[in-house]
Amino acid sequence: MSPAKKRLGELLIDEGILTPDQLEIALLEQKTGGSQEPLGKILVRLGFVSEEIIRDQLGRSLGHESIDLRRLVPDPRALSMIDQETARRLRVVPVALDEQTGQLVVAMHDVFDIVTLDRLTSMLSGEAEVKPVLAGSAEVEQAIDRFYGFEVSLDGILRELETGEQEADLQLETDRYSHPIVRLVDAILTDAVKKGASDIHFEPEEGYLRLRYRIDGVLQQIRVLHKRYWPGMLVRMKVMAEMNIAESRAPQDGHIQLSVAGREIDFRAATHPTIHGENLVLRVLDKHKGIVPLDSLGLAADTLDAIRRMARRPEGILLVTGPTGSGKTTTLYSLLSHINEEKINIMTLEDPVEYPLPMVRQSAVNPSVKLDFAAGIRSLMRQDPDVILVGEIRDRETASMAFRAAMTGHQVLSTLHTSSAVGVFSRLRDIGVPTDLIAGNLIGIIAQRLVRRLCPACRKETEVGADMAGLFGHLETPPRVIHEAGRCEACHWLGYRGRIVLMEVLPLDRELDALVAGAGAPHEIEALARKKGFRSLAEEGLRQVALGNTTLAEVGRVTHLQALSG
Repeated sequence: MSPAKKRLGELLIDEGILTPDQLEIALLEQKTGGSQEPLGKILVRLGFVSEEIIRDQLGRSLGHESIDLRRLVPDPRALSMIDQETARRLRVVPVALDEQTGQLVVAMHDVFDIVTLDRLTSMLSGEAEVKPVLAGSAEVEQAIDRFYGFEVSLDGILRELETGEQEADLQLETDRYSHPIVRLVDAILTDAVKKGASDIHFEPEEGYLRLRYRIDGVLQQIRVLHKRYWPGMLVRMKVMAEMNIAESRAPQDGHIQLSVAGREIDFRAATHPTIHGENLVLRVLDKHKGIVPLDSLGLAADTLDAIRRMARRPEGILLVTGPTGSGKTTTLYSLLSHINEEKINIMTLEDPVEYPLPMVRQSAVNPSVKLDFAAGIRSLMRQDPDVILVGEIRDRETASMAFRAAMTGHQVLSTLHTSSAVGVFSRLRDIGVPTDLIAGNLIGIIAQRLVRRLCPACRKETEVGADMAGLFGHLETPPRVIHEAGRCEACHWLGYRGRIVLMEVLPLDRELDALVAGAGAPHEIEALARKKGFRSLAEEGLRQVALGNTTLAEVGRVTHLQALSG
């Protein structure tokens, strides 16, 4: 018995999945059978364990990633690289293609089969590097039948539906991958994830269904489908999100978890009744994209230094403010990741928990058990935390509990909806926080917006005219040229690829605290802050324009440039 097989048996016994007697029976079966059948396969055949358990335990014991092919939506590009005959002969399933690393993720039941890996590498002829992941033997065979037997691309499925090759029956069986509506939904979700969409909008009109993605903060129409497909698509997604398929008059919320192109993706689903039928929006939560290091946010050196200094303060409240979709949660997670270490206890209360963080105790508000933000903070304070993250300060009670936590020696991170850093003081007073409580307990405020980043492959230079020169007067070296969006295949003819964050950072010190305690006017607070190096969102946006990272139009879309032009 090889060490790997021995480790598998012992691991299953240690976890109470297998008894010593069952292991002995399987080993005897392997010995008397005279075959080289793997121990895991024998255990499954004897009915002692399921193939899913073997797959996961093998993956952990061998240090290899495992994958559940039953919940996977394959990448059509990956499938096209290995034909069905080869996949069946070698017993492999290509599931994802990472264009950045050039890796082809291939599911196989034996990740140490050197002969198969060499054949795949030779067949690909340098097109991609093979990355094996562990899958169950029966799952591989079933996946080959499913994935290669049917069209999986969005265009192909639509052609299949529109030409009537298969009837798009609305009473679909949700466990049959053969149904084109099932594959159409999977293809849309896969396409949205590959294109980096943050939201997917299914919008029924009088005679058609509009499909839009929010990419880099801007909605883009992707498809217009015939309305007869929508009832079947809606039923499919309601089933996936565990919603009530019979309810169409009231809004519903749900959650979908799916492996898309080899990545675990969560979708928050929400329906809303409209005059043309139920509207559905899916929020895409990609755990692989959630946490961005502070150093990778593209901030100016002094801004980054100010944020790091604020994060080192042991007690007080640090607020991140901005409208919905401005990246507040990403910034909070970046801050937590920056300070996260073994010697401190970090606890969070979110609505909902979007991305898991190692060593951080995360929890979600739950109205059904009366666990709101205020009650949750009370509970967290009894867990001996050093740092508390509160998803949002919405009302007086939550604000009071957050400030109480700060006053008792905790560092509190949270978000607030205001248009600027200076506007936080008025907003806190509006929801009932006394001025003397605000002063001395705020570490600092970060206000932010997201703007689209110019595609470096097609951006175009344009000279700074006399009418624009005044905008850049605050910069040490005003630019002579700036850039505008072009169009190319790399950015899908949009001119932009990705987003960058604009931040105005307002650290609180004794002078500012004294002004806040005296109920200083917003313009007085901003004037004092400017003497200490404060820059507004618009000024930070113009710095990014001067660097060639974005355009004046983008900065003007999210900030008030008119205030600087005067």
